[in-house]
Amino acid sequence: MQEFTFARKKVKPHLSFFRILSLSMGFLGIQFGYALQNANASRILQGFGADIEQLSWFWLAAPLTGMIVQPIIGHYSDHTWTRLGRRRPFFLAGAFLAAIALVLMPNAGVFADVLPAMFVGAGFLMIMDASINVAMEPFRALVADMLPAEQTTVGFSVQSFLIGIGAVIGSWLPYVLAEWLGIAKTAPEGQVPPNVIFSFYIGAVVLIVTILWTVFTTKEYSPEELQAFESEEERTEKKNPKFSDIFKDMATMPKTMKQLSITQFFTWIALFGMWVFTTPAIAQHVYGLPVTDTSSPTYQDAGNWVGILFGVYNGVAMFYALALPAIARNIGRKLTHSFSLICGAAGLLSIFFINDPQWLILSMIGVGIAWGSILSMPYAILAPSLPPAKIGVYMGIFNIFITVPQIVNGLFGGMVVKRIFDSQAIYALIMSGCFLLIAAISVLWVEDKAEIRHR
Repeated sequence: MQEFTFARKKVKPHLSFFRILSLSMGFLGIQFGYALQNANASRILQGFGADIEQLSWFWLAAPLTGMIVQPIIGHYSDHTWTRLGRRRPFFLAGAFLAAIALVLMPNAGVFADVLPAMFVGAGFLMIMDASINVAMEPFRALVADMLPAEQTTVGFSVQSFLIGIGAVIGSWLPYVLAEWLGIAKTAPEGQVPPNVIFSFYIGAVVLIVTILWTVFTTKEYSPEELQAFESEEERTEKKNPKFSDIFKDMATMPKTMKQLSITQFFTWIALFGMWVFTTPAIAQHVYGLPVTDTSSPTYQDAGNWVGILFGVYNGVAMFYALALPAIARNIGRKLTHSFSLICGAAGLLSIFFINDPQWLILSMIGVGIAWGSILSMPYAILAPSLPPAKIGVYMGIFNIFITVPQIVNGLFGGMVVKRIFDSQAIYALIMSGCFLLIAAISVLWVEDKAEIRHR
């Protein structure tokens, strides 16, 4: 690294594409595990005996742990320095814990003598989510740490591309193991099919390997080098940090973050509904199964096909993410994100009119366009408005606007589906489509500081 003086604020050097790729390689593994969870947690828990109304309650583990863990991790990763740097120790520890949870969750039935399997499974789901959150937040901050403002859109888009690769493989793996390799896709009632169990084992290995890639190929800037990139005001703000500063930072968050909170709320309340209810919705509405059927071969076929569909939308997101910087340069980041969310809404709403599983692929193309933008555009809009000294904690606080809507949906979504829609999960997807439309409108009123500076 070159020598820096503190006379004035320095500009971060541009990084090569390979270095940008390596910065986020671990996110591929994180999303691999996350995709396995998203596509299979509902059917695992239903296989252990969970009712459709209870599904959203068990899924509350994810946003609750994220809301608590990410701001704390963000704060301490901003103000911690070790031989590995300040971000890498956190996502390394999170990765190992998440890998353990990936191995244990589908085997929750082994602990049935202690507690009902569905509660043990939900517990491992919570551990997995907490660990993934420990690993995930520092990756967002690492991109902002290492890249100059003009490369942040590219950095988060590459991150979305890698997320897409991990999510496609993770989502498709149970189907591939069952249909291509002949691993059993059914199991006795109260047990998880072998193809799902082996998928989770593979996910644990991929998670560890990709995290280690980032750890060994990325060298973070030292505290002195980071200080050279800060203004005098930013250096002053950094002195004598306290844990209680998190609450002060919440009260003084940038205007752009406050505006994006509305967009994020409606976006993530929609995504939570999609993740929780797609498997029962497809099984009931497309495959024609009764609400009570949660373990038949046809139900497992529906679950495996949902994995394929989730892989499709993640694959679309992967390639769409590469196009986002060019689209954003031409029409702006806000319009890009709004258009993308409208495509996602159209995809979810279209599922109601489809009765052939193959045609659902078209629906997932729209969802994939939205997902590709959701993973990058809000962060690209937000990053230029954040003080460099507090990027980690603000990225963690920003996660609250992701977790709160999921908690709201988790508390009430299952009850709404069961008591108002007579357990017909398809209506949860219709609600999700409507929420994405509201998010698409709200983002148009967000202030994008980077775009304002370039006018």
